[in-house]
Amino acid sequence: MSKTIMLIHGAWVTTASWTHFRCLYEEQGYRVVVPAWPYLDQSVEYLRQQPDPRLADITIRDLVDYFEQQIRALPEPPILMGHSFGGLIVQMLLDRGLGAVGVAIDAGPPRGVLPSFTAIKAALPVLLAWCGWSRILTMSFDSFANTFANTLATDEQRRTYDKQIVPAPGRIYFQAALGIGNAVHFNNPKRPPLLLIAAEKDRTSTPSMVRAMYSKHSLAPSRTDIMEFPNRSHWLIAESGWEEVASKTLAWAQTNAKK
Repeated sequence: MSKTIMLIHGAWVTTASWTHFRCLYEEQGYRVVVPAWPYLDQSVEYLRQQPDPRLADITIRDLVDYFEQQIRALPEPPILMGHSFGGLIVQMLLDRGLGAVGVAIDAGPPRGVLPSFTAIKAALPVLLAWCGWSRILTMSFDSFANTFANTLATDEQRRTYDKQIVPAPGRIYFQAALGIGNAVHFNNPKRPPLLLIAAEKDRTSTPSMVRAMYSKHSLAPSRTDIMEFPNRSHWLIAESGWEEVASKTLAWAQTNAKK
């Protein structure tokens, strides 16, 4: 079984979003790698003040190619875990036959899975942004509080927003909405095992969307499972109760990773 875990963060955040998971897994003897997205390998304060202009041109394909390079540089196929947009990236990496096993937590949907009304509403600030396709965008505190961390107390929402949230490329959201560059082969016989995670109160990747992803991926002969966690938001990797999510996902990965 692989003793290497790669954690892939989503849009609007940095590698710091995985701090709890990384520490827990390292304590259990795993080598944990957490690559930053291209042009996001800086502090939150720096990224807010001086985002690299090249970030605006990043595409979904660029991100998947980048993480493929990171995987191929490792000595063994890793356990892949991705959150939010990172969960979409994990699905696409698995489709390329990469990784020993994959976990997609509150994942962005690949082409063929329609967003729910709630998810569309959550994405409107991006999709309605002037020239959003070609700009680096910023998530407002209200958007974070209402769509990412809606189960947190207000003071904790503010602390988390100030500590975690950074600009993101609008282009990838338009691509995902239009089904550009985010396709997978749902019946792919070479796809490693996949676990999809849903959070009951997630307004960004709603449980109905995760169930739809599960239904599509179940067309493949590879093992496909789903877990749902009650009373959690999109921020379930770092909100209260994250230990249960981290432990159960790793236990599943240990059982189902390709030997």
